Amino acid sequence: MTDAPAPRIAVVVFPGSNDDRDAVLALTSLGADAQRVWHDDPVLPGGTSAVLLPGGFSYGDYLRCGAIARFSPIMRAVEQFAAEGGLVLGICNGFQILTEAGLLPGVLRQNESLSFVCRDVPLVVARTDTPFTSRCDAGQRLVVPVKNGEGCWFGGPELVAELEANDQIVLRYAAGANPSGAVGDVAGVCNAAGNVFGLMPHPEHAVDPLLGSADGAFILGSLVDAARLSGAALV
Repeated sequence: MTDAPAPRIAVVVFPGSNDDRDAVLALTSLGADAQRVWHDDPVLPGGTSAVLLPGGFSYGDYLRCGAIARFSPIMRAVEQFAAEGGLVLGICNGFQILTEAGLLPGVLRQNESLSFVCRDVPLVVARTDTPFTSRCDAGQRLVVPVKNGEGCWFGGPELVAELEANDQIVLRYAAGANPSGAVGDVAGVCNAAGNVFGLMPHPEHAVDPLLGSADGAFILGSLVDAARLSGAALV
């Protein structure tokens, strides 16, 4: 594995993104060839093995968070990539964009407190058989920061029941630690196929113990592992 080429992960940059460089730095430290891609590009870089939509305030969060970014030219390429089984990860605003684009279930709405929340939160890994949690153990607790004003994941009872039945809830906030009022303590969900995943916490800000936690590396490292295998399959 050490001699395998670094998997290419495209980090999409929208007007207002502000965590793209952090994502590139984190992915690079974990062995990826992370490349920033401007939202107006109509295609992903050649050899892309995974895509990451970073946090921030795309288009100033006008209308609704992620509602305008979903129409960026690069999103057509991302949607096609996902439809073909490509790995797509959305973090915070990236999660919001994926729900607006219909690539992930539910919606993200204003925090229950009606205030911006920025702090470390404990998470519980509900599923480990995904390309984004393969380095985790079932029930493992991860400490990862959140920073959002509209991070409250919402789905009606029927949708929640469907996600429970399909095992699409991948991460939950630990009991009593839900920072946004998210339904069912949902912190991250995947699509039915398991190749698209979104979460509100920021793993890219938790890959170095000097920052207080390196638990984000379990998530991003899992993505790098899966991207490497995906890229090798294409060779």
